[in-house]
Amino acid sequence: MRFFRHIFLTYRFFTLFAAIAALFIISFLVPQLFPFAQILLILGGAMVVLDVVILFNPKLVMEGWRMAPKVLSLGNQHKITIHLHNPNAFPLGVKVIDELPAQLQKRDFQIRLKMASHEKQELVYSLRPLSRGLYAFGKVNLFLRTVLGLVERKYSLPQDQEVSVYPSIIEMKSFELKSFAATGTLGIKRIRKLGHSFEFEQIKEYVRGDDYQSINWKATSRSSKIMVNHYQDEKSQQVYCLVDKSRAMKMPFNGLSLLEYAINTSLVIANTTLNKQDRAGLITFSHKIDSMIKPDRKRGQLRTIMEVLYREKEGSLESNYELLYRTIQKTISVRSLLFCMVLYNNS
Repeated sequence: MRFFRHIFLTYRFFTLFAAIAALFIISFLVPQLFPFAQILLILGGAMVVLDVVILFNPKLVMEGWRMAPKVLSLGNQHKITIHLHNPNAFPLGVKVIDELPAQLQKRDFQIRLKMASHEKQELVYSLRPLSRGLYAFGKVNLFLRTVLGLVERKYSLPQDQEVSVYPSIIEMKSFELKSFAATGTLGIKRIRKLGHSFEFEQIKEYVRGDDYQSINWKATSRSSKIMVNHYQDEKSQQVYCLVDKSRAMKMPFNGLSLLEYAINTSLVIANTTLNKQDRAGLITFSHKIDSMIKPDRKRGQLRTIMEVLYREKEGSLESNYELLYRTIQKTISVRSLLFCMVLYNNS
């Protein structure tokens, strides 16, 4: 029974024997064709037996493996590579069917190719995960056929692999570069920015281009040079991302749910906040408060936020904004910046 589970008849097989059957039918009208039909039937049967013997030879092997990233980013395209090697002394036709994760709902994936003797090939395809979670890849199934092409043999490569899909790290890195470019902290050249905050840094001697409104007249009167106040961007500010997990956030848009967009955005804001030396926090809510991370700028804060966002799921009830307001009023006692990720409806 195991043998029959691994053998498949091809389109060429049915075409050949349909033609032979048609020749037998015609031989009823033209008896002279009957011997030719018999000869073709015997030859066809012999070719099938030969095909089976070659394909199911114990010495026939195929080598291959799948290369996939250990972590995938939500909503981004990722390349998956399958390496194949034909170590046999004869060419083979190969149909590759990779057992993709169930979350992708892709049932028609297959790649056909021809491999010469001792040839190596790389197959590259892309996938775009649309939900967070653990994605399980299965076997790489190869359907092998010889030059005759009447029968295919199923040859499976055990390549079971689990990959985690996290909020979009690629999108986070992209906005991180844009943030650096905008503030002039990327590279060795410092970009002058207009205006300043009100966090005092130091008093320096005036140079051309300094804001004359920042002249410190008391320090100037005590020295023979013009002195100006220098300010720096305020740091250690608290920034919270408030993520709505109500049933309205299940609404799909361009393949992703609104919650997935909110989670990706929250990760970008948290990363930018920490790069600015501010403190990032997180609150997720629906009809109740689900997760709360106090704002901090320690080294593992981004990882903590990412792990919480990775596990979040949409709820089945409406959001309780009154509870959210009371929670914020009770837990946040200093000035903070709040980003609320909710569904916006024009109507």
